[in-house]
Amino acid sequence: MKKVILVTGASAGIGKEFAKELLKDGHIVYGAARKVEKMEDIRMLGVKILQMDVTDEDSMVKGVNTILKAEGRIDVLINNAGFGSYGSIEDVPISDARYQLEVNVFGAARLIQLVLPAMRNHNWGRIINISSIGGKITTPLGGWYHASKFALEGLSDSLRNEVKQFGIDVVVIEPGGIKSEWASIAADNLMKNSKGLVYGQLTQKFATSLKNTEAQNAEPGVIVDLVRKAIEAKQPKTRYHGGYMAGTALFMRKILPDRLFDKMLMMQLK
Repeated sequence: MKKVILVTGASAGIGKEFAKELLKDGHIVYGAARKVEKMEDIRMLGVKILQMDVTDEDSMVKGVNTILKAEGRIDVLINNAGFGSYGSIEDVPISDARYQLEVNVFGAARLIQLVLPAMRNHNWGRIINISSIGGKITTPLGGWYHASKFALEGLSDSLRNEVKQFGIDVVVIEPGGIKSEWASIAADNLMKNSKGLVYGQLTQKFATSLKNTEAQNAEPGVIVDLVRKAIEAKQPKTRYHGGYMAGTALFMRKILPDRLFDKMLMMQLK
């Protein structure tokens, strides 16, 4: 059945891939992002474009209302908008930390609030929150990013049990390493926040590690396929993961004590 799908963060990376590929599947796809000029290519394919800033209430309300007026429903919300602000917890300004959570958590939460009434009215819906293996696993210098993704995972778990009575499923997608702009943006933020300061040596090692693994990252199609499963399954899983090291890292985190996992992780930065 053709579904009406809203994808946030559709101007780049896996968000743009979601929009393109779900359109090919025959769905009605709305791609939302702050910079509409970066979505001209997917507009030409048939994706309906919305200017939306997930830190701005008016633009979120306007975007959701635009879809409801045109289509009468929103079947699937893919909360993909987000970014990784890296740097030591001590170095990152609290204003930047707040913005990280504003985008990755509160923006997603507000859109969920806005789409739920329409989903309840149709007694069906899928809310797909794009988290990360960083929502279960932490690395040094990523504290604020991990805080946002851990929060998104907890929010999703609570929401799932609130809305299942209305025929609405909540699914978390946990990408590992994926080829996208994310790693370079995270590395840039890292160097800006902590290079040359008291965490400078650790910062350099971490930035080098990011660059060394970049070539091994999986193609975005791996995550697109997981989103397809989450949309098409009669009873989707609560979580899907994929991408470089995702399965291995999540398994090791599950079975190892904290100290041993920390030791194994820090060995990768030597």
